[in-house]
Order: sequence, then C-alpha cells, then structure tokens
Amino acid sequence: MTNVIKAIGSETFIERFIYLSINYVYQQFVILACFVAAASAGLLPAAPIAYSAGPVYHAPTAYHAAPVAVAKVAAVEEYDAHPQYSFAYDVQDGLTGDSKSQHESRDGDVVQGSYSVVDPDGTKRTVDYTADPHNGFNAVVHREPLGVKAVAPVAKIAPLTYAAAPVVHSAPVVHGAHYVHAAPVAYSAPTYYH
Repeated sequence: MTNVIKAIGSETFIERFIYLSINYVYQQFVILACFVAAASAGLLPAAPIAYSAGPVYHAPTAYHAAPVAVAKVAAVEEYDAHPQYSFAYDVQDGLTGDSKSQHESRDGDVVQGSYSVVDPDGTKRTVDYTADPHNGFNAVVHREPLGVKAVAPVAKIAPLTYAAAPVVHSAPVVHGAHYVHAAPVAYSAPTYYH
C-alpha cells in the first residue's frame, strides 16, 4: 500500500512541476506580449527623443592646401575624322570541312565587304554588303550549290549487338486494398471589384 501511495505522490509532484513550468513560460510570454503592444501603441519610447539643438562648433579655417596625388596620364589617341582600313581572311580546312572567307574595307563612313561560308547542306552562301550614312546597311545574299557536303566524314563504328536480358518476375500485386480519394473542398467564383 505504501508503494502505491509513493507512486501517486511522485506522480502528482511531477505533474505539479510540469504545470508550474508551463505556467511560468506562459507568464513570461504574456509579459513580453504586453511590452510589444505598449511599444507598438507608442506608450513606450523606442529611443530617447531630444528637442534641443546641441552646441555649434566651427572648425578652424585651413590656410594650406592638402597634398594632391599626381597620376601619370597616358597619351590620348587623337580622333581620326576619316578612318581607313582593309582586312581579309580565308579558311579552308579539309579535316573538318570548314570553308569560309571575308574581306572588308572602309574609307571614311563608307564600308564595303563580302563574306562567304559553306553551309552544312553543301551550298555556298555569299553575302555582299555596304554601309554608308546615306543608304544605311544593305546586304545581298547569293547561294550556289557546290554538290559536295561540307560535313566531315564520320568514322565507321562496329554495329552494336544486343543480348536478351533475363526475365525477372516480381511479387504478385494485391488488389484488395481500397483507396478513398477526397473531393475538392470548395471552389469560389471570381471576385469582381468595381
């Protein structure tokens, strides 16, 4: 009988301890919530407020200049009012089949040029272009079939062989389980604001 009483007595002690601990936490939470509410309502100042201006101090006047860092300036290129250039390149790669070329020249604001490239379908595309301040950019495209594909030859690879995979049977599927699918809770009509 005493063992039963001790067990009940210790159980009530533990329950009482848990009750007091939880109650203490709730009290701390309520106190914190009250402070937050009071601060939000403006009853507690968030920072001290000063309404008077502080004393005014004037810095002494400097009569000498501060040292200045001197950087060396690179030579500036002069503006070319009538630029002129001409360039060209040509690529003929038998290994990859890459074939292209370009040439262009400029005399002042007038640019003339042409480029050509062999497309993968075996046609050569040539574009002749000009650009000037009066007509803008103009391009004329010419296409001529070459009869030769521009794609590099592909190395032959041995054919793949496939072996039949062993058949593996899985455990039988049980069809006795029933699943209940819930219907959607609700749909609302669109809300119109005027």
